[in-house]
Amino acid sequence: MNHQDTICALATANGVGAISVIRVSGPKSWEIVESIFSKSFQVKSSHTAHFGTISDGEKLIDEVLITIFAEGKSFTGEESAEITCHGSPYIQQQIIQLLSKNGCRMANPGEFTQRAFLNGKMDLSQAEAVADLIAAQSRSAHEIALKQLRGGFSSELKDLREKLIHFASLVELELDFAEEDVEFADRTELKALVKNVLGYVKRLADSFELGNVIKEGVPVAIVGAPNTGKSTLLNQLLGDDRAIVSSIAGTTRDVIEETLNIEGIVFRLIDTAGIREGAEEIEAMGIVRSKEKIDQARLVLCLADASVENSISEVKSWVSDLEATYPNKRIQLIVNKSDLHASNEGIAISAKHGENMEVLKSWMVGSVTQGFDMANETIVSNARHYEALVKTGDALEKALHGLETNITADWVAMDIRQAMYELGSITGDISTDDLLGNIFSKFCIGK
Repeated sequence: MNHQDTICALATANGVGAISVIRVSGPKSWEIVESIFSKSFQVKSSHTAHFGTISDGEKLIDEVLITIFAEGKSFTGEESAEITCHGSPYIQQQIIQLLSKNGCRMANPGEFTQRAFLNGKMDLSQAEAVADLIAAQSRSAHEIALKQLRGGFSSELKDLREKLIHFASLVELELDFAEEDVEFADRTELKALVKNVLGYVKRLADSFELGNVIKEGVPVAIVGAPNTGKSTLLNQLLGDDRAIVSSIAGTTRDVIEETLNIEGIVFRLIDTAGIREGAEEIEAMGIVRSKEKIDQARLVLCLADASVENSISEVKSWVSDLEATYPNKRIQLIVNKSDLHASNEGIAISAKHGENMEVLKSWMVGSVTQGFDMANETIVSNARHYEALVKTGDALEKALHGLETNITADWVAMDIRQAMYELGSITGDISTDDLLGNIFSKFCIGK
């Protein structure tokens, strides 16, 4: 990949629309765009817009608005231009072909953002946040990506890395004066520093579980015996009659999935077929799928029917079994039809009348956030960042063990350098061509 080339690509979605934007970036952007434009840019300064036409010889292609950005003042950090044209796929293709004929090459996936990173406009974690921001489907996912894009996460990592650099410099200074037996670093202070950084790194790593489910959506399985009100509960949460409700047992014979947004978090609700013995063949197939969805769910709502004798005790037994089988899932007993029979067990609701729905929703949100303050804490949602944080934590654990057991300073310094390396790999202070290629290949071509 030659980053001295001038590149172009469609920056808006493929297909028909009111307008489309074609992005051009590289050292000859203005020259190439001007060569197919009806007039020269009279004011050649950054952030100016120019209206005119684009033609291929005598053939008029479209009326367009061209916005130009000077080197150092664009998204990529390079001289660039954006052509806003009518949103016809034919017009898009004609303009891109013209640009290619006049010296542009088609951009590779993520190449615009990669150039922004290489030109120092953003660090690597911010570049990755661009893709997350585009893919965000909820308020929480948007807020996490936006905070990362604006450098909140990078700033925290930089602060942690600077503390470790200070630590390493003291330890390595001792190595230079090893023969004189000089100690520049107070071991008690160093241990306190490592513990402080380690605690923060672990907190960031622990947030990944929350960040990941927010990014992907939280799967919630609604399970129970037939006719306990699972479909009614689904409809009540959604505020829509999505599932068929009937007094006949076994109405739901397959899995029904819908999404629900609560406080900016997307929950993927899964209404499963009622689990019972002796079901006929088609219903039994639905029950098998229900059990598969329990495997995939993060939250499991186990419905009991307060109006049916022994239903609550039976479902409490299910909850115990599920908690033993799935220690990492949140399992909750939900007692339905509490309007008919009061209950102090689990969360008592009336799916039919909507009673206690806010209590249930609050439990669902709390089960996901698990004590993290999403408004003020950094939440990690990128698997690569999580892996680097775990490795950072491992290296710091070794350094702390070395300090506590009085291992020689050179070994402690190696562990600290490893921790610094892992933190640097998140922001791109430490990177390889293979790593960059893997990250940016997942972007869309116009970004």
